Amino acid sequence: MEHIHRGSRSLSLLFRLNVDRVLYVATIAAALMAGAFLGSF
Repeated sequence: MEHIHRGSRSLSLLFRLNVDRVLYVATIAAALMAGAFLGSF
């Protein structure tokens, strides 16, 4: 049981560290799409 608890804790930490990277990529993608949309006028 302790092994499962430790594994889920490290998985949670890994997820928290990668959320910043996902948000960074999503923000850049949204900015590129907004720029393409505004540039199409």
